[in-house]
Amino acid sequence: MKRVIVIGCPGAGKSTFSRKLRDKTGLPLYYLDMLWHQPDRTNISKEEFDARLAEILATECWIIDGNYGRTLEMRMKACDTVVLLDYPLEVCLAGAGERIGKKREELPWVEEEFDEEFRQWILEFPEKKLPQIYQLLEKYREGRQVMIFHSRQEADDYFERKDT
Repeated sequence: MKRVIVIGCPGAGKSTFSRKLRDKTGLPLYYLDMLWHQPDRTNISKEEFDARLAEILATECWIIDGNYGRTLEMRMKACDTVVLLDYPLEVCLAGAGERIGKKREELPWVEEEFDEEFRQWILEFPEKKLPQIYQLLEKYREGRQVMIFHSRQEADDYFERKDT
């Protein structure tokens, strides 16, 4: 495990899982949200994002946290481990709601409200995005360790095992 992607619905806890994995493995952690978003709530260009991502992918080891469907296949090709947090919708909505008003290391600003567009993205994730993720997992499963967790307890149990 040297090149890991952590994906799943917003609010599932990808960043929390990624930090625990970083702390356990010592691998450098990159948040796609920190690549894409700027502190003034604007975004860098897709070309700049792709160039920065390519620089990370070219390094020997990493954890990359985030979905960003446009570049998911690129990351899946480059990784040796995929972690998918496939949690119930209610868990993800609650997780996204709990972080409102809190400073987070994976986002360059503090979310002040549960944005309706973002909430809708979460609501649509199981039907619109998850099937695409599973298709890519099937396509790139060979030669990769794929871990799919269906609850926070399963993910927590992973870190309790001695071989992690």
